[in-house]
Amino acid sequence: MTKTIYLATLCLLLSLAAAAQPIAFTVSMDNPAAHYFRVVMQCHGLKGKNQDFKMPVWTPGYYQRLDFANNLDSFSVTDGNARPLAWEKTSGNTWRVQSNNAATLTISYIIRTKRAFVATPYLDDTRGYISPAGVFLHPAGKLQQPVQVVVKPFTAWKDVATGLDTVAGEPYTYTAPDYDALYDSPLLIGNLEELPAFTVSGIPHRFIGYRPGDFDKVQFMSDLKKIVETASAIIGHIPYRQYVFIAIGPGAGGIEHANSTTISFNGAGLSSPKERLRLLNFIAHEYFHHYNVKRIRPIELGPFDYDNGSRTKMLWVSEGLTVYYEYLILRRAGLSTEEDLFNNIRSNITAFETKTGKLYQSLAEASYETWRDGPFGRTADTVVKTISYYDKGPVVGMLFDFAIRHATKNQRSLDDVMRRLYREFYQQKQRGFTEQELRAVIESTAGSRMDQLFDYIYTTKEINYQKYLAYAGLAMGSDHKIIRIQNPDALQAAILESWLGEGR
Repeated sequence: MTKTIYLATLCLLLSLAAAAQPIAFTVSMDNPAAHYFRVVMQCHGLKGKNQDFKMPVWTPGYYQRLDFANNLDSFSVTDGNARPLAWEKTSGNTWRVQSNNAATLTISYIIRTKRAFVATPYLDDTRGYISPAGVFLHPAGKLQQPVQVVVKPFTAWKDVATGLDTVAGEPYTYTAPDYDALYDSPLLIGNLEELPAFTVSGIPHRFIGYRPGDFDKVQFMSDLKKIVETASAIIGHIPYRQYVFIAIGPGAGGIEHANSTTISFNGAGLSSPKERLRLLNFIAHEYFHHYNVKRIRPIELGPFDYDNGSRTKMLWVSEGLTVYYEYLILRRAGLSTEEDLFNNIRSNITAFETKTGKLYQSLAEASYETWRDGPFGRTADTVVKTISYYDKGPVVGMLFDFAIRHATKNQRSLDDVMRRLYREFYQQKQRGFTEQELRAVIESTAGSRMDQLFDYIYTTKEINYQKYLAYAGLAMGSDHKIIRIQNPDALQAAILESWLGEGR
């Protein structure tokens, strides 16, 4: 082989290798006190005279516009020979590059951060938090591209916590099979503390946090294991290879992901029984979301519309039923009492029934209009005309549960509905479900129509609590207090017993 042919062949091989590489990001934070990330994006193999790059306007799990593009500054782009390329911003979240068929593009920009919150990127001199939808651009129409991320922590920091897969032998290097996975995988950077891991069904579960506080960490991880065991037993399958609880500090909310969750956390509160219950409920909620919304999901919630947001009338399922299951998980795991469970339901009923919004807005409408009203409704209005699916959703979930148990003589429950949705839509059809399909699964599980209960979702009809509570030998007393009735029949007693302790 002549030298010329050899060099030509080598150039071709290098070109092919470059084209086969995923889109690659490098994120650095040399001056964290200045509150910005520096990002370099390399793209190989994109063709065409122009190429659009976009940033999401929201992040799944937080149903509000965040307009991340407003935080992007100092945009520049070069080709493979380091020659600057022209570009223009064509919309609020789109940059159009005159790529001129360049085989390689290198885009540089900075992300300014302002708010320490679970849905937004944040950087200061104590830690960095990457909410990926607010940091990483994507080529328009190419969300299925694999992506690589290299993190360059500030020199004084040594740890990164994320659910992304690592690259063997490459420190701080992570991969995602596509942008949906990338945008679903936040990263926490700093000097972090990791608690002793545990396994469930042979699968590792880790807890890593920023200044989690002083508390009984052995007991806490034991409680966390019980939550995972109980929640996974409801569905009967664990779909991930690893799971990471990422504690980003106090007062910053929580968002679910497919194999991780990011949560606000201050372990000092675990010394208070009331705060301990609240915190464990919160963690159980975010963990169960990896089933209910990430996999058991309304059809509108994936593939996502990153440009406009994804509206659905079924957040009462994704959020409301997850609230309901957080209560059941803690009770079945032995981490809360019967009284705790009753009080939680009572608080939801009270929050719903004492607001005038129940007369104006249905549960389906509250789900759909959360982008306008917020998850808790427009509470500042002179006359409140909105409700929260976090309040009415878990209550309706309980009523469905009791109705299914009653109709099937306690042979089936809402658990069976959740398992069927997981199996038939997530595992078999690999998609979400429609409103009609959800109703069909619920009614076929119960073996009867449930018109009245669906009226509670799509209308503002008054709820007949006593009818459905009676199915489980319960009643509503004064101030919405849930109480046991005297001398329940055998079916009522069996339903209540299994509801309080079922872990199938």
